[in-house]
Parts: sequence; C-alpha cells; structure tokens
Amino acid sequence: MAVSNKWVFACSAVLFLFLVGAMAAVRTDNTSSNVETEKLQSSNNSTMAARSEEAEPLNEHAVPDPGAVAAEVETMIDMNIRNVTERRKLGFFSCGTGNPIDDCWRCDPNWQKNRKRLADCGIGFGRNAIGGRDGRFYVVTDPGDDDPVNPRPGTLRHAVIQDQPLWIVFKRDMVIQLKQELIMNSFKTIDGRGVNVHIANGACITIQFVTNVIIHGLHIHDCKPTGNAMVRSSPSHFGWRTMADGDGISIFGSSHIWVDHNSLSNCADGLVDAVMGSTAITISNNHLTHHNEVMLLGHSDSYTRDKQMQVTIAYNHFGEGLIQRMPRCRHGYFHVVNNDYTHWEMYAIGGSANPTINSQGNRYAAPTNPFAKEVTKRVDTGESQWKSWNWRSEGDLLLNGAYFTPSGAGASASYARASSLGAKSSSMVGAMTSNAGALPCRRGRQC
Repeated sequence: MAVSNKWVFACSAVLFLFLVGAMAAVRTDNTSSNVETEKLQSSNNSTMAARSEEAEPLNEHAVPDPGAVAAEVETMIDMNIRNVTERRKLGFFSCGTGNPIDDCWRCDPNWQKNRKRLADCGIGFGRNAIGGRDGRFYVVTDPGDDDPVNPRPGTLRHAVIQDQPLWIVFKRDMVIQLKQELIMNSFKTIDGRGVNVHIANGACITIQFVTNVIIHGLHIHDCKPTGNAMVRSSPSHFGWRTMADGDGISIFGSSHIWVDHNSLSNCADGLVDAVMGSTAITISNNHLTHHNEVMLLGHSDSYTRDKQMQVTIAYNHFGEGLIQRMPRCRHGYFHVVNNDYTHWEMYAIGGSANPTINSQGNRYAAPTNPFAKEVTKRVDTGESQWKSWNWRSEGDLLLNGAYFTPSGAGASASYARASSLGAKSSSMVGAMTSNAGALPCRRGRQC
C-alpha cells in the first residue's frame, strides 16, 4: 500500500509539472504573438514623414542593394500568411479568387468606406508603396485641363501636384483630356474605383523623381506626344517640358510605385515604361490591349544605374492586339508571375544587357503564326553572350506550341533578387486574372 501511494504521488507531481510547463509555453507564445502584432501595426502605421526621410531626391538608393530585398522575401511570405489568417477572421474571403490583392479588399462589402485599405494590399517589389494613405481625400469634380501652369482646384492636375499626401477620388464618370503630361508629386493615390474615368486622347501620366505613388482603376488610352510647354509639378514650381514620348504611364527615376487594375491600350509609345534608375515597382492586375511596344523596363544597354531595378509583373492579362515587349527588360531583376498571355505577334518577354528574368506560374498561349511561338527574345545579342544570362521558366503553362528558351546556370542568388512573392499554380491564372483591368465597380454595389 505504501509503495502504491508513493507511485501515485510521483505520477501526480510529474503531471503537475507538465501542466505548469505547458501553461508557461502558451503564455510565451501569446506574448511573442502580441509583440509581433505590435511590430506589424507599428510598421503599417508609419507616417509619411518618416518614410519620406528615407527617400533621397532622385531615389538613387531607394533600394540600395537588390540583395537586401531577397533577404526579406521569406519574412514577407510569413507575414502574408499571418495577414491571410487575420483576413479570414474578418470574413473577406467569401468571394476569394486566390488573387491576394483582390482578396485583400474586393470581398469587403464596405470597401468604399475603407478605400485606404488598398494601400495595405500591395504585393511584390512595390508592396511598400503607400500612396496617399496618410493624407486626406481629394475629390476631383472637374475633368478640365485648360491651364497646365495654373490648374483649377477640383481638377486632377491640381490634386496630383500638391505637396502633402492625398488619396484622390472622382465625383462622377469623366473623360480627362490632358493638354500636357500629368506630373505626379510624391505620396499620391489616384483611385478610380466606383466611377468610369478615362485619361485619353492627349497627354498621360508622368511619375518622375518621386516616391510612393499608386495608380488604380483608370482607363488610359490613346496617349499622344506633347511638350515644348510649361507645366507645373508642385505648388511652388513649374518648368519647361520638352517633347514627351506619349507613354500611358512613364516612371522615371522613381521608387515605390504600384500600378494596379488599369486598362491600357493604343498609346504613342509604351503603355507602362520604367527607366532611369526606377525601382521597387509592382505592375499588377492590368488589362493591356491593342499596342505594339507594351512595356519597357530599363533605359538603355549602357545605362547601368538600372542594375538596381526590381519590378514585379503579376496577375496581368496581356490581351488582344499586342505585338511585343511584355516586358522588354534591361540590367535589373524582373519577377513575371501568374500572368495570362493570350496574344502576341512577335514575342512576349524580351531583353538585353543581362537582365535576370524569373518567369513563374504564367500561362503562355502562342499565336497561330508558326514563326512566333517563342515566348522569349534576346534583343540584338548573340548566343555566346546571352547563354550566361539568368532566365528561367518555372511552373509555366505553355500552350499552342509556345516555348520558353531558358539560359544561365540558374544561380540561386540571382533568382533570389528576382523573387518577390510566392507563385501560385498556372492552373489558377484564369481565375486570378479574370477581372484584370479597371473594375466595373459602381457606387452602392460590390465590385
């Protein structure tokens, strides 16, 4: 009996110690979770002023070392998983498509009351672009652009040149025919959701030597060369602009830029071009049609400052009437992920000057032309040079005879610098890109 009692006592003691240890572990996990949550909230609520102190005037060092971004990718994916868990608690995934940007905000029936939530939904290299999140709303009421030097209050030009951060929305449907380039200032969001806004038949958007810009939900088309004129770029400065090329969106020496859910077509030069040291850019969810030279990323083969360039091209639909440059890359690091390529006449992805191209989970449907089946093109470069460039296709769906010519030794460090988010299966591309372009969101209705 004595032995039995001792045995019971010993077992009880061990069980008690186990329970105490488990409770301590739970408290430690909860404490760690709270600390991580506080850190995340602190990061998300950082002020515009704090971010602007980090950006140099010409953005030469906005992302000083592309390798530093690669080191953040694993942490970013972990944070995205946590964010997904939190969003599920809020019930926003009832209409989810697997597109992480759209699933972040579109399923919220009250998105119009929570417009600035969009700034927390970015992905890829441009994920830290907050636009005008920390500023007030500005409502565009006037589609006119009579005087590019002294724009009227209520016009889009008057909004984008202001020095303070602004979240710019539109009172009604409108067509804006710009006389001269729309020169953006830093920390601006142009948010076309809820209305039908066209920037067309004139000059279009220039993002030059600024940071933190979001362009969302616009129809941009039939952009024309303009210039040799005075144009205002801030309340305190206007200057002489030489001839512009006629790009839909021109990104020049700028960083932390996000171009999302726009419909672009038929411009005089490129639909979206990024040059002259621009970096930290995401181009996502756009519908691009009826254009020749679609997207240029990198100024020239000799302009080596573009070696710092990092661009994410994700969830876009490259559609009817496109010919080439989807994109055409130089020098930098380019993550082409989960896009739908349904049309090209010459090639889809091209490059020169040793860019690193990481193609993952895309759907490439080749044209019927038997001489245009190749997805890739090395521009004006012999095989003896380009065979060492790091271009890879991973998990892509190649249809109708499409083929991707890889190259390079597959250096992991190089592809780490050209990786910005986790690619999903190419079988999901149709669902993820089905709503690419400016969304038909109307006031009082869910997108």
